[in-house]
Amino acid sequence: MLFAAKPKGIFVEFTDHSRKVVRINLAASPLVVEEFAECDEGDEEGWTELVEHFLPKKAPNGLLQATCAINPMSRLIRRATIEPKKLKNSDYLSGFAATQFRIEPNDYNLALLNHDSGTEYDMAKGTGKEVLVVGFKKSAVKEVQDNLLEEGIYPDRMELGSLSMLGGLVDFLKFSNIKMPVVVLELEMESTHSYIVSAAGVEASRILPQGLKAMIPVVQKELGLKDEESAKKLFFSNTFDFSGMGPALIRRLLNELQSSIGFFEVQTGQSIGHVFCPKLPSKLEWLEEVIGSQLAVPALPMDLKPWLESKGVTLSEDTAEMELTRNWFGVLSLITRYDAVEEEKK
Repeated sequence: MLFAAKPKGIFVEFTDHSRKVVRINLAASPLVVEEFAECDEGDEEGWTELVEHFLPKKAPNGLLQATCAINPMSRLIRRATIEPKKLKNSDYLSGFAATQFRIEPNDYNLALLNHDSGTEYDMAKGTGKEVLVVGFKKSAVKEVQDNLLEEGIYPDRMELGSLSMLGGLVDFLKFSNIKMPVVVLELEMESTHSYIVSAAGVEASRILPQGLKAMIPVVQKELGLKDEESAKKLFFSNTFDFSGMGPALIRRLLNELQSSIGFFEVQTGQSIGHVFCPKLPSKLEWLEEVIGSQLAVPALPMDLKPWLESKGVTLSEDTAEMELTRNWFGVLSLITRYDAVEEEKK
């Protein structure tokens, strides 16, 4: 007897530095992760092989259907305090965004979310002042879609990777009974997205003007290299131990970060307990430890398997022995809906 193939789900996370793919069995209950794969962002040959590997044999258009975590440069995820009564004014939100975040609101698709749960804010009721203002440039929508198609991906669903990661992290902190807030840093080339997150939700957010690119001139100066291009190649290679140079590399970033943390701690009376740096390239993972040491807090401990099991996600026999490092947290946060799990428990 022939049996129909069990449906598969493909989840892909795109960052500045890597592409991560997870394949799950959607027909199983609980969901079963059957395969992990990744390649560097610039590895075109490796990415082509990954797409061909996961592509069903009878794919109608040669495109891999997947749920995608995207991270456009223009993304906006900011904690803010609004005046709910003014939401009745159709111009209030756009004016608020223009003033608070220095953007041209007409260029953006914007939405309001509840800062604690990530659910859509009910603008008609307007019951809370603390929200997340999220969105990204309208022009980026088509650009991202076109880029995905060029990469051989047909997106079943696109999510802001930062947003799904933050939702997963809030849930992880609740599950792990971690009470103290965590500093979350998404270090990108041009800037750093900084968040303070606790089990109660996103407590604060800020974009810091220093990113990985700002560290390259320091590398050049410290090592006496002839130009920044040489410094950049060495910095992103795996041939030199930069950890001893770490405090000098992050000095400017740290100054901005300590200012944000100090303000938060004075305002709330809470102290930061851990640091978490998702999306770092594998060759720069040591930066998380350096940042933590300078802030005098440890890296966030992350035992992902028990947390996944609590969300109805298990690992197959083939993947059960894999060391499930923190670098997989972003793409794994795409798999389950935390609100759906909570509703089922009620």
